Amino acid sequence: MISDFSWDNLQFLLEATRWTIGLSLIVFVTGGIAGFAVALLRTARSPFLRFISALYIQLVQGTPVLIVLFLTYYGLALFGYKLSPLIAAGAAMTIFASAYLGEIWRGCIEGVQRQQWEASAALALNRYQQLRYVILPQALRHSLPPTVGFMVQIIKNTSITSIIGVVELTRAGQLVSNATFLPFIVFPIVALIYFALCYPLSRYSHSLERKFHAHR
Repeated sequence: MISDFSWDNLQFLLEATRWTIGLSLIVFVTGGIAGFAVALLRTARSPFLRFISALYIQLVQGTPVLIVLFLTYYGLALFGYKLSPLIAAGAAMTIFASAYLGEIWRGCIEGVQRQQWEASAALALNRYQQLRYVILPQALRHSLPPTVGFMVQIIKNTSITSIIGVVELTRAGQLVSNATFLPFIVFPIVALIYFALCYPLSRYSHSLERKFHAHR
């Protein structure tokens, strides 16, 4: 039975938006923790650790996130590890985010001037102390604009989790569209909600970039 687009439909889309925001935040936190580890391995002194982390980044960045999602949800099920759609979505998106954030933060760490490493070494700081007190605070400042910008990519990429049944914003739009048969009303609204989520972050990222460049 086809129904008209109503307030209840709009409310359903807004409620699904909470899952998009929630999943994005979870992925940002878990992907950020894993990405930080990847960044440290990419800048480690050991060639083996740098090789392993570089291989991980190349594999993940060279694979569509949709394939990572399918492998996490359907692939693990073949070996008896049946994950819920939400857990599988979070795991796949975490892998995706960790590779990109790791590479972004690797660039920021290596972007700190070599003299900073040499000066901290002259103060007899060990590598942990160099990173903790000298390098990472400067790298953090450089990493803020691209990190905020990448958050936009995380929000938009959560839409692919609708394929395995996670009822986030895109999936909710599909359900409402199927019920009302009004895709040209439903999906523009979905697009506007995504825009409302992403545009402020994009502007904030550009603002941070201008601010930090102005102080260089």
